[in-house]
Amino acid sequence: QVQLVESGGGSVQAGGSLRLSCKGSGRHISSYAVAWFRQAPGKDREFVAHVNSNGVRTKYGDSVRGRFTITRDNPKNTVYLQMSELKPEDTADYFCASRIYPLGSQNEKEYQFWGQGTQVTVSS
Repeated sequence: QVQLVESGGGSVQAGGSLRLSCKGSGRHISSYAVAWFRQAPGKDREFVAHVNSNGVRTKYGDSVRGRFTITRDNPKNTVYLQMSELKPEDTADYFCASRIYPLGSQNEKEYQFWGQGTQVTVSS
């Protein structure tokens, strides 16, 4: 099995940056796609980004494209989300997820393993 733990969340002013980390344990995630999703209070979970198993192919949601970057360091069993030019509407709980397949998906139901989430708050 796989366990995922997010870290790096916090509070930042609009225009600032944060880097989130998703650390895997148990079964190594180097052959699995990983995605980031986020959820604000009262809203549906939203796709943010995904990366394939070797880190080459990436995909971003419309609301974050050009501002966020997903990368991975497979020897460290870790995936990152670099968040720049943050806006108040980026405020949410951020979750990483992994699925037993090398290619990513935007569909949250296709991911088997989830982290506990990390809070990001962006103020004006």
